[in-house]
Amino acid sequence: MTTGPHPETDDWGLQLEWLDADDQPQRLTDERAAPIREAVGRPPAGLDDVAPLVVRPGARHPLGAVEVRCEDGTTRPLTAGVVPDDFPLGYHRVVGAPGTAADRERRLVVSPGRCWLPEDRSWGLAVQLYGARSRASGQLGDLADLRTLREWATSLGAGFLLTNPLHAATPGTPQESSPYLPATRRFRSPLYLRLDEVPGHDPALDGVVERPEPGALVDRDVAWEQGQRVLRSVFSRTDAAVDPDLVGWRERRGAPLAEWSVWCALVVEHGPDWREWPEPLRRPDSDAVAAYADSHADEVAFHAWTQWLLARQLADAAGDVTIVQDLPIGVSASGADGWAWQDVLALGASVGAPPDALNALGQDWGSPPLVPWRLRQADYEPFVQSLRGTIEGAGGLRIDHVMGLFRLWWVPQGEHPREGVYVRYPWQDMLDIVALESHRARAVIVGEDLGTVEDGVREALAERGILSYKVLYFEDDDPATWPTNAMATVTTHDLATVTGLWGGTDAEDQAAATGETVPEVRAQQTELLERLARDGLPASASTDEAVAAAYAQLGRSPSLLVTVALEDAVGEVRRPNVPGTDHTQRDNWRLPLPVAVDDLPGHAGAETLLRSVDAAVRGRP
Repeated sequence: MTTGPHPETDDWGLQLEWLDADDQPQRLTDERAAPIREAVGRPPAGLDDVAPLVVRPGARHPLGAVEVRCEDGTTRPLTAGVVPDDFPLGYHRVVGAPGTAADRERRLVVSPGRCWLPEDRSWGLAVQLYGARSRASGQLGDLADLRTLREWATSLGAGFLLTNPLHAATPGTPQESSPYLPATRRFRSPLYLRLDEVPGHDPALDGVVERPEPGALVDRDVAWEQGQRVLRSVFSRTDAAVDPDLVGWRERRGAPLAEWSVWCALVVEHGPDWREWPEPLRRPDSDAVAAYADSHADEVAFHAWTQWLLARQLADAAGDVTIVQDLPIGVSASGADGWAWQDVLALGASVGAPPDALNALGQDWGSPPLVPWRLRQADYEPFVQSLRGTIEGAGGLRIDHVMGLFRLWWVPQGEHPREGVYVRYPWQDMLDIVALESHRARAVIVGEDLGTVEDGVREALAERGILSYKVLYFEDDDPATWPTNAMATVTTHDLATVTGLWGGTDAEDQAAATGETVPEVRAQQTELLERLARDGLPASASTDEAVAAAYAQLGRSPSLLVTVALEDAVGEVRRPNVPGTDHTQRDNWRLPLPVAVDDLPGHAGAETLLRSVDAAVRGRP
């Protein structure tokens, strides 16, 4: 398919011309491009002949007649011309493909070209899990609380839950508070374990899990220290390391899990930034790292065990319901994925966004970007593993800033975000890989397409069955006219709750965090308020009436997935995050839900809202 953007680029993959958020043309200058070209590096000659070939059954291929070693170990001929319709989907190898050395293998990815989609419309809850605490959880809402939420929501008709990223931060304290700057996109945070449900846990031997005071901020450092004390106690006095189920699970997970577990052990001994470790340990494939793994087998096994526990507790939390997890745009440069893929990342730049309607100053998210040509050279493996690790065991994926699969705004190290440039990515290959992973996991895929979106992106996503992300606050069109293949929502974690917006408390909160005045913030929110009142909501309406009106609008949408923010359901006034601020300005990513998860069943306001959404969704085919 050819639908999608095809802009002109230079030899490094930098986009030469683009439109900014005000639709004003911009042109790349050599001065602006120089630091990014240095970070990218010039792609080697002949890369197209050895990089992975991503195709679909029935499509033409350039290989000629070759032998393909399929991923199941069988060998199958591939004739010249067209990929047969019955050719197996998956990640295969072509040996001695034209243009390569006789002993060189080339990856062949065969994709269905479209993502898996559920047959029926459904609604679900959007949950910031860390803040959704019960009286039995510790500092954070955990996977047992997710199970409680799933049981409650499905009793009211929900078909899915959408969570914040559950990925792991660097071991130790201080713990990174933002779920969108993890150490890895492949493995989950042990902070989400329900410690009381860890097999073998005995409070008398391992210590009692301390509970926070109601309303106390989420404290990840306390959670980490408490969790490590309990987990290490259980691990040291039980036979967890030799449990046959764990041993088999580790073998099936193979090299990525082993690499992660060794990195965690190294962090515990040598500190949080691999770039400051002893030189021989800075590369995961070194002899020194292999020797370290052998000599610290118990510590390595401990970190693998925690991931096994997380996989089991997540499966229990999900039951037979889809958990749509969030895939952040990147990772911390000092983290596990930065260590593992240091040759693929541009450590002299970071990912961000140009000035736009979401942030007039632009944004720098602090994550080093993947270098497009190096990603191809690495057989797309960093991307594949990130997708698979996030989808696994959950059945759904929301790709944060999905436009990053087409192009990313690279900000030179130390520069203001407005000085960035767009670097293009092999989007057709990457979207087909998303489709393959979706097909294999029977996972619905949502692309968060907010901000500056170039022409052709949404069409390319729609062709591949990737759902658009429609936010009531940003849409001029009535929800009844929204596309079917979309996830519909009122707000996001970066935007005001309905109660906070309508009641004016969000303007006060934002002003206090950013230094703006309340009238300035309120003026910026004018369009959001107008869309909230689209059906004639009077200015004198209560916040409860505003919430009901917002979700009545959302219920008119024909979108495949309709999402209710749990904060809106319980009347929360504060949003999870104010973009552009940090922990010194505001308690981002630390706010607990004002209602304990235990108390949601029977919560009159929440259940009334969810029943109304359920009735609206079930009333639309």
